[in-house]
Amino acid sequence: MRVPNYGNTGMVHLVLGRYWIGRIRLALTLLGLPYTVCNHEVRPAIRCSSSHPFRTSQTIRPASSSCFNLYTTSVWTMPSSAAPHVKSRCPQYPGSKIKRFLVPDDKVGWSQSWPQYNAVSHTDPSVEKKPVWADPDIGSFSPKFNAVDDGVDRTSFDGSYKMEKGKPLNPHGRTGVTGRGLLGRWGPNHAADPIVTRWKIDAKKAKISHPVSKRPILQFVAIKRNDCGEWAIPGGMVDPGEQVSLTLQREFSEEALNSLTVPAPERAKISERIGKLFKSAGFQVYKGYVDDPRNTDNSWMETVAVNFHDESGNSVSELPLQAGDDAGQVQWVDVDASFPLYANHSHFLELVAKERKAHW
Repeated sequence: MRVPNYGNTGMVHLVLGRYWIGRIRLALTLLGLPYTVCNHEVRPAIRCSSSHPFRTSQTIRPASSSCFNLYTTSVWTMPSSAAPHVKSRCPQYPGSKIKRFLVPDDKVGWSQSWPQYNAVSHTDPSVEKKPVWADPDIGSFSPKFNAVDDGVDRTSFDGSYKMEKGKPLNPHGRTGVTGRGLLGRWGPNHAADPIVTRWKIDAKKAKISHPVSKRPILQFVAIKRNDCGEWAIPGGMVDPGEQVSLTLQREFSEEALNSLTVPAPERAKISERIGKLFKSAGFQVYKGYVDDPRNTDNSWMETVAVNFHDESGNSVSELPLQAGDDAGQVQWVDVDASFPLYANHSHFLELVAKERKAHW
């Protein structure tokens, strides 16, 4: 995976550090050992990642959607209940000066008695301004939790979550912060992450293989987030009542192709081109809880990540990438274990690489 241009100063140390971190991560994962890595070079409060053992059964299960076909596989699929809960506890809450109440590993679960727990209450001012995408404060409305509430999906992929004092509890445990932070909804905040991939090819359109793994190299469309400066999959929130399939296509168009700013005729062409890819058989990579630095005790991220692969390279691959308003940059990036990504996104890319029998 290509490393973004951070300038010349310290580049050698940065590249070597990522190289060895990537190799260590790969070795530990292959051995089935959990590990935790926190990269403190940039934004130490949120650049944390964790690895956990994966399931390795080989069954293939068909899945369906009203707008596109999906297939899922449990090969190397991470159970939602075993999703990491590390970035959700990083010391400083993103976009603020708020320091979390530090939660050790053995005190994460709500079943662990901890009378001394004194989480910091924080809801970002942007959420307190009551935008259309955010809930009101608890007490000023009566939402139906663990249900679809007037078009807003308040159910969790983890099943029924517990309530305390009228507020939902994060099913993966304590985070050191209460309230909603940067998230709009109390309880689960549902997102959709489209992972659009193609093969890396040479001038003769032959697949390029990695010199070490000897496997072909995948590339995916990545954006650099404006809010934290980390590279990520171009996903977004599911609107109330919206089909996830529509969210996947809409978010990719807006964040990676900047479709909202192009003239109507060009927008129609873009929609037609990507529509064919998004109606093809997509690989459902993951559905569940996301270890996101924005998570709190009362609000958390969940997502459906789907891989749409441009096998021939003549679909989305030919469209010019242009960053939308939520992204600082957008580009095709080599899929590689050594490159750090936002939240759980590295796990998603690993699953895609294994499914496509590509380099990781």
